[in-house]
Amino acid sequence: MFDYAVGIHPYQGVFYSRVADYAKFGFNRFYYLGSKYKIIDKKKIGKSPYLSDETSYANALTQLKADKNGTFINLVTMQNHMPYDTQYHKNYSKWLPTSVSEGTDKGTVATYTTGLTYTDKAVKQFIKQINKIQKPITVVFYGDHLPGIYNNSMAKDGTKLHETDYFIYSNTYAREHGARTLTSNTKVVSPNDFMAMVAEQTNSKVTPYLALMTKVYEDSPAVSINTGQNNSTASLQFTNSKG
Repeated sequence: MFDYAVGIHPYQGVFYSRVADYAKFGFNRFYYLGSKYKIIDKKKIGKSPYLSDETSYANALTQLKADKNGTFINLVTMQNHMPYDTQYHKNYSKWLPTSVSEGTDKGTVATYTTGLTYTDKAVKQFIKQINKIQKPITVVFYGDHLPGIYNNSMAKDGTKLHETDYFIYSNTYAREHGARTLTSNTKVVSPNDFMAMVAEQTNSKVTPYLALMTKVYEDSPAVSINTGQNNSTASLQFTNSKG
């Protein structure tokens, strides 16, 4: 399906052995701070130590525009990573919550939600830009987990903390050439389902393996790995709450 694979992470590449892992997964290039493939258009928001989502998408767009064939891009952003220091954003108080659970800091929550507003703007601009590109592009957007800044029932439930928003979007060109928009069976899914979901949305011809993955996605509950406290145990956890 893809002729080229690129990893982009506007931060250090050593965590989670990303440099070695991307190579083992067959990625052709991995862009990170300090790599021979340079992160470009570096921008930060306020006093945040992290490069912005605007930077992340600028680097992705550079790859998309340079691509002459099919490219898979794995982009891991850093803008809204912890810690959530109230000194980062001058206008964070605009997003101060009216109430929080006991033990939750309002300023911390406001800093996080301020970051989300910047993300929303960057995503909106990114979608506008890919809609101008005359080749099919499909984006899978999701988070790995919610921040550990809340002191409520959700904070005590590892499954809830890993239920994040996601969307799959095909640009204008892709939709003009056969891509669709999934509207059913998409309430709760596993990241492992995204391959099948993209193939279905883009109306792509699939391999027997991907056909199996599609059947699993359609008929089985979403699955995650529960590692228990201190990663001491590992078990599969299922949820039947798909739409």
